[in-house]
Parts: sequence; C-alpha cells; structure tokens
Amino acid sequence: MNLSFNEEQEALRESARSFLAEHSSSENVRKAMETELGYDPELWKRIGTELGWSAAVIPEEYGGLGLGPIELVALMEEMGASLLCSPFFSSICLASGVLLAGGTHAQKAELLPALASAETTAALAHAEKNGRWDAAGIEAIARAEGGDFVLNGTKTYVLDGASADLLLVAARREGTKDEEGVSVFAVPADASGVERRSLPTVDQTRHQAEIVLRGVRVPSTSLVGGEGEGWPILSSAIDAALVALAAEQVGGASRCLDITVAYAKERVQFGRPIGSFQAIKHKCADMMVLVESARSAVYYAAAAQAEGDPELSTLASLAKAYCSDAYFRCAAESIQIHGGVGFTWEYDVHLYFKRAKSSETLLGDAQFHRERIARLIGL
Repeated sequence: MNLSFNEEQEALRESARSFLAEHSSSENVRKAMETELGYDPELWKRIGTELGWSAAVIPEEYGGLGLGPIELVALMEEMGASLLCSPFFSSICLASGVLLAGGTHAQKAELLPALASAETTAALAHAEKNGRWDAAGIEAIARAEGGDFVLNGTKTYVLDGASADLLLVAARREGTKDEEGVSVFAVPADASGVERRSLPTVDQTRHQAEIVLRGVRVPSTSLVGGEGEGWPILSSAIDAALVALAAEQVGGASRCLDITVAYAKERVQFGRPIGSFQAIKHKCADMMVLVESARSAVYYAAAAQAEGDPELSTLASLAKAYCSDAYFRCAAESIQIHGGVGFTWEYDVHLYFKRAKSSETLLGDAQFHRERIARLIGL
C-alpha cells in the first residue's frame, strides 16, 4: 500500500495551497463566515469552473473528473489548513457521496453534473435532535401514500442546510427501528412543507441548519436506492466522508502547529523567545507527534478506500477518532502558548479552536467512533 502522493497528486496539493493562500486568507474567511450563506458564492463558482475541485470525485460520465480518495484527501487537508468557507464538504463529500453510493443512473445523470460544476449545492439531512449519528438516531417518518411518500420530522446539524438547493433526507418507515426501514430521499429544498432555519454555532466558518419536514410529498422516483434500504447507502457514504473530514482536521492541526511555532519564535519574554523555553519546546514537539500520527492514520484510510479494503469502516472510524483528539489538543495548546491574546478576536487561533470543536462532534465524536470500532472488530 503506497501512502505517499504521486507527482500529479502532489501538484494538485501545491496548486490548492497556492490558491487558498490568496483566496482563503484570514481576512477572506472572516468576511465569508459573517455572510448569510456562510461562503463567498463567487469563490465557490471559481472553485467549480476554474479549478474543478467540486468535480474531483464525481465520475466523468456525470460531468466530473473521476479522481479518487487520495486526491480528495489532498484537497481536504489544504482546505482545513486555510479554514475554507465553502459548501464543499456538505455538497461533495456528503451529498454527492450518497448519490454515488445508492443513486440510480437517472438520478446521477440529473443531479451530479450540476454539483460537479458548482451550479447547485446539496446537503445531507441525517442527524436529529437526539444527537445520535447511527441508524437508531433517525426518527423522521416516511409514509407511503398513493405512489408517493410523505415525510414528517425535524433534522438538525445539517451542514449548509439553509442555503442548499437539494436536500438528501434520511427517514424511516413507521414502526421500524435501528437499520431497518431507513430510506433516503432527494428533496428539492424549496419543496412545499420544507422549513429551514439557520442555527447559531460555535464554529462560524461552517454554517448549520434545522430542517423541519411538515407533510412533504415526494414521488417514488426521489428514493435514493430501494425503500427501506437506505442505511447501507448512508453508511458507505459516511465512511468516505469520515476520511475526508479527518484529512481536513489534519490540515487544521498542522496549521495550528505552524502558527504556534512561528509565534514562539517571535514572542519575547524575559529577554528571549519563548520558543527557547523547554516547556514550550515540549508542547510543540507533542503537537508535531499528534499531527504526523493523525496524518498517517488518514493517509492509510484513504489508501485503503482507494483499494476497496473491506475494513474501511474500521479505518475511517479510527482516523476520525484520532484526528478529532489531535486537532482539538493542537488547537488548545496553540491558545495556551499564545497566552491571553490567543482568546482575542484579532488572532486566528480561536477560529481553529472552534473548528476543531465542531469537527470533533460532526459525524460522531471520538468516543462514538471508538465504540464503533469495538463493535466492528467483535469486542
């Protein structure tokens, strides 16, 4: 298994780093996160039309570039380092992942080209107020009625849900539980009965929404996969998204380390840079170990995904659990080394700290994934 980037993948990462350094600077991020959308639509259009990032993992037959998980990891790591405000993760890693995992050819041909070109955005409405990320947490009801389905329920923690054009909604047949009876529906965001409300979040760089479904009627053709067969589709797509999210966390943790080392070299206390003190050196060294270990976990999971490894679910959860802990600890240590100014609005470390916290809980926290790993390996 090759855990290093080839020449083309390295070139992709370098071009992403260069572009984001200019267009996702601290100033750009702060402007974007305060807007209603939560991102710059012009920048998102450029990402889709000029760079083709939104088309990266979508097959060529549906308007994409047909790249794989290694290329996606390279992009996500750089996006995490720059705190890019965009619907990339919600639209490409989550929503298009569900369509690719279970959509019919007709659904893919209809929906994926617009996502690949960044003309439309999509969101996965999966989690609910119970805060669970497994199949048992899906409580929204899908009732068959006259050849259609009627959806009722409330979804929350929906990334970019208030601005998305398309919603992929997970709901279950009444009377079922756990993985039984779960279905996924492609629902236009402006469908009758859909109510959307932006949620206040600790991480302003990634907007979330609550989606209320009140008697939303959709045709049977909106089913992504068979009726009651939605959980394997969701599980497959979420495993792939976990690897991508872990890569983003690695990028953020790595930037925390870089910011902290730079500050420790320039901040003078008692007549010398604070980076010369043993306590600070040890903290930075521990951060580096966390970053490199997290990066190894992500690269291994991505390589396994590219090779169709049947243990991907275990490896994805392992990467997410470790990277969640590593990112949060690196962000916290960065604030500690910065001292009092680390908490101020003028410094960027608090933005990384907030992203680290929100990413830690997104798609399940470290404890959730450690328990999942234990189940998957038969403990």
